[in-house]
Amino acid sequence: MKKILIIDDDGRNIFALTAVLKAKKYTCISTTSAVEGLKLLKTDSDIALVLMDMMMPEMDGYEAMAKMKADEMLKNIPVIAITAQAMAGDRERCLKAGAIGYISKPVSIDKLIELLKLYL
Repeated sequence: MKKILIIDDDGRNIFALTAVLKAKKYTCISTTSAVEGLKLLKTDSDIALVLMDMMMPEMDGYEAMAKMKADEMLKNIPVIAITAQAMAGDRERCLKAGAIGYISKPVSIDKLIELLKLYL
């Protein structure tokens, strides 16, 4: 079964997203660190899509996406950027960095499900 990897440094966001997605019959795994997320992507070939928080300590979503794009194994895994920074230009910056979609917090579940249906 294809899985969604949620990478977000805030456990409450992971909890909320996981609860909603599980209710919609999606399988989710999660981590609070982009470094850990990249390791999971390399070891779990069932991950079909990543929901990436863009603002995290240690390694942010932009850096993590750059590392994914530079890796033959990971470059084709779609990433949906999720950010609380809904400023002008953020959407474009996320898409330019390699995200296939962009959602600002609080997450619109309808928008998220629409994107998931397109890419899963």
